[in-house]
Formats: sequence, C-alpha cells, structure tokens
Amino acid sequence: MPVSLGQDTAVRKGMKVGSILVVGLLVIGLCFAVYVRLAPNDPKRWHIDVSTPYAAKPGPCVDQIVIDTGAARAVCLLDSSVKTLLTQLDDIAMSTPRTIRLAGDPESGRITWVTRSVLWGFADFTTAQARQTADGTRLDVYARLRFGQSDMGVNAARLRVWLTNL
Repeated sequence: MPVSLGQDTAVRKGMKVGSILVVGLLVIGLCFAVYVRLAPNDPKRWHIDVSTPYAAKPGPCVDQIVIDTGAARAVCLLDSSVKTLLTQLDDIAMSTPRTIRLAGDPESGRITWVTRSVLWGFADFTTAQARQTADGTRLDVYARLRFGQSDMGVNAARLRVWLTNL
C-alpha cells in the first residue's frame, strides 16, 4: 500500500518530535548529573553536632547501629582517647573509595566526610564526634544522604564497615 505525501510528512514530524524529546531528556539528565557532582557542600550545614540523648553502651559500635530513612547512626562507649579514636576512624574513612574530608579533625573532636556514589556521584555525609565521659569515650556517628529520600541501606552498610574496622 503506497504512503501518501501527507502521511510521510506526519511520520517525519512525529520522528522529529520524538528525537527532540529524547535529546531534551538527555540534556536534563546530564544537567542533573553535573549538579549532583558539583553542588557546593557547605560545612556549616553538614559539619554539625550529631550527639543524641541516647545512652551510649559499651562494646562494639557496630552492634549499636540504628537505621533511619536515608540515614544511619551509632552511639557507643570505647576505651580509647578522643584523638586516638577519631584518628583511627579518619584513617578508615579516608581509605574508603570516593571519600574526602569535608571539615574537622581528630583534635577538634569532630570530623565530617563526604562519600560519593560510583555512578551518579550522590553525596553522603558522615559525621563522627567523640568526647570523654566518666565511663569512657563516647562516639556518636551519623551518616546521611543529601539527595533523595532513600539511600537503599548504603549509609548503614558503610557505617558497618567503618565501625567493624575501628
């Protein structure tokens, strides 16, 4: 069955509109990917006090992980000085792929790291702070996402690895 000139033109217009939509979606996706990777990380927003009213229990921190939507936290008591504990945790964190220190240091008692996902480069922020108490060194660690609602357990998994190696 032969195609009329009007049908051929309509098909071409439809293909052109489809191509424009595909290109538009690709451009939007690319812009989103660039924004996610290049959006500034303000230390004032992320390098914050993460202590909680939760009682700290002695023993392995990995046993104290609590999972929340898009986040995970742990509170524990350890037999180590603040500086030694945070130095060890900093070494572990900095050996994690795609992780950089955003702010803080062991001497200040608080450090915040940024870990990015492989594909999109989504930023997750982990803050650890330690302070000496009468019962030992209290460590509060809070890992949370920046973009989205769910981290699919990534922050809890990272905390599990870091705290197991501590």
